[in-house]
Amino acid sequence: MRRVLTILTVLLAATAGAEETAMSEAAKAEAIAYTVRFPDAAQHRVEVEARVPAAGTDTGVADHLTLMMAVWTPGSYLVREFSRQVETLAAADPEGRPLDVEKSAKNRWRVATGGAAAVVVRYRLYCRELSVRTNFVDAGFALLNGAPTFVTRLDGAPGAEAPARVPHRVRVELPPGWSQTVSALPRDGDAFVAADYDALVDSPIYAGNPRVDRVPVGDGELVLVHEGGGEVWDYERAARDAAAVAATESALWGGFPPRRYVVFNLITESGGGLEHKHSTVLMTSRFKARTEEGWRDWLALLAHEMFHVWNGKRLRPRALGPFDYESENYTRSLWFVEGVTSYYDDLLVARAGLGEGDDYLRRVSKVIDDVQTTPGRLLQALDDASFDAWIKLYRRDENTPNQAVSYYRKGQLVAWLLDVRLRRASGGRRSLDDLLRAAYGRWSGDHGYTPQDLLALVAEIGDADVAAWLDRALTHGGELDFAPALEWLGLRFTEMEDKDGGGKGAAGGGEAAEEEPAGWLGADSEVRKGRLLVTGVRRGTPAFDAGLNVDDEILALDDFRVPPDGLEERLKQYRPGAAAELLVARRGRLLRLPVTLGEEPSRPWKLEVDPEAGDEAAARRAAWLGAAGVRKP
Repeated sequence: MRRVLTILTVLLAATAGAEETAMSEAAKAEAIAYTVRFPDAAQHRVEVEARVPAAGTDTGVADHLTLMMAVWTPGSYLVREFSRQVETLAAADPEGRPLDVEKSAKNRWRVATGGAAAVVVRYRLYCRELSVRTNFVDAGFALLNGAPTFVTRLDGAPGAEAPARVPHRVRVELPPGWSQTVSALPRDGDAFVAADYDALVDSPIYAGNPRVDRVPVGDGELVLVHEGGGEVWDYERAARDAAAVAATESALWGGFPPRRYVVFNLITESGGGLEHKHSTVLMTSRFKARTEEGWRDWLALLAHEMFHVWNGKRLRPRALGPFDYESENYTRSLWFVEGVTSYYDDLLVARAGLGEGDDYLRRVSKVIDDVQTTPGRLLQALDDASFDAWIKLYRRDENTPNQAVSYYRKGQLVAWLLDVRLRRASGGRRSLDDLLRAAYGRWSGDHGYTPQDLLALVAEIGDADVAAWLDRALTHGGELDFAPALEWLGLRFTEMEDKDGGGKGAAGGGEAAEEEPAGWLGADSEVRKGRLLVTGVRRGTPAFDAGLNVDDEILALDDFRVPPDGLEERLKQYRPGAAAELLVARRGRLLRLPVTLGEEPSRPWKLEVDPEAGDEAAARRAAWLGAAGVRKP
């Protein structure tokens, strides 16, 4: 039917020019039209004026309009209460006569139309949260995300309201000294145009004085919008490597869907990334360009968010669309959206020839080590981690490692093991690459997939045993079996050399001579204002068994004062199994805690090539990694 309508449109185009023009003008008249101004950018304020049509579909002008601001933004699964940044909101008719406004919910306003065909709403927002999902405005530049910026009209019966299915137009008035505004939205004259509210929310807007580079990708282009890099950032290398990543991802999926894809690269000494259908926002440090490690971090971030062009934005769980912007949208498939994407980010950087295979193995080793030293992996199932993202992933505390596991990190490992199991089941003829392409062909667009759909496809691409393994890996907490993947790829585990961000902290026990291992307490700690404070106590450690608490101040061991930076050295004087007594201050009260020191667990999670593996394993490894390769020891 769609094709017939398209043909009819083409045949009638020659005689319907005037009618199309009239329809275009009508669409403009029906659109919700915004004007964005920056009268106080240095004070982090933005002013938004919205002209909202009040005409109903069949009933003429409505007596009242209900306006809504989203409480969360897709891709970041936490209710963030964006309306808390609204400072003022007032309404008037098109002639400027004030209209009554009543706030009817935390994120809703009820506006009396007074019989006017449209209402004009003006509000101010405070914008000083420098993240990829919120708004930031200062004297230098602005990043505006749709969900925390734009109110929209709700239509429908009470209790079943949804954003009006009308176009949304945005015109940005730049303050003096700013040169341009950029968005992935198409332009119509001096305004950006979104087909509906979904498109508006999915399209960040930047304003300022960026450096903009354009790189061809297939039949389209990448637009790199750099803010804040100065003389440190390597713009030419960024453009060249971004094109290589895009080409590698396009080859995997079979094409690059966006005709124009915008990368907002905000070099703001912060971090993070958020995917959109036609763009992404990245935040990074300019000094990532100074080291190969830092540069690969940036490339992996870019590869991750760009991978969402397919996995997440077009191929999505059925539960994630159409969105309910006023409450949580639950899904058990974020392990696929984010975990599979995490698996491919560093892998595709390596396949693009931008990193060595040995470096990729080192990065995977860190993920394995992180998951294997997280006690919560034994408690929380991976699909539960997805479902509970709204209350756990973005609300970490000191107990999070004990009760939860990241669907990014464990999801990445499950994706890797699934990839290898698919290869084994098919004798190397099929892989996770094939599963992704098949899923994209069946469920991209408006349909979406369910967890059962994915399991059925795994059985089809691999076999029933692989699907049964995946089902258990998703629905049960516990250990993952790495042995089949190691054997197939000719890899082995050896001892990790160190651990970034945990493990051997000031309270974790130091490295003693191999023949005399030090006593191990197993608590994370840091020195604050000259006080040695406990910051984390993981399940299964001597500290946990002794009842040590987060925020306890460690004062002494066996009645001998421990300097704030001296616990590591003191623990070297004890052997595993030794009984000792901690003196701590807890909320100002002194407590004595008997403890039996342990031996720091080994961390045998460093991946390397098994020198005993044969040529067949080397060939399978090459097929997996592509051009990157891995050197034999």
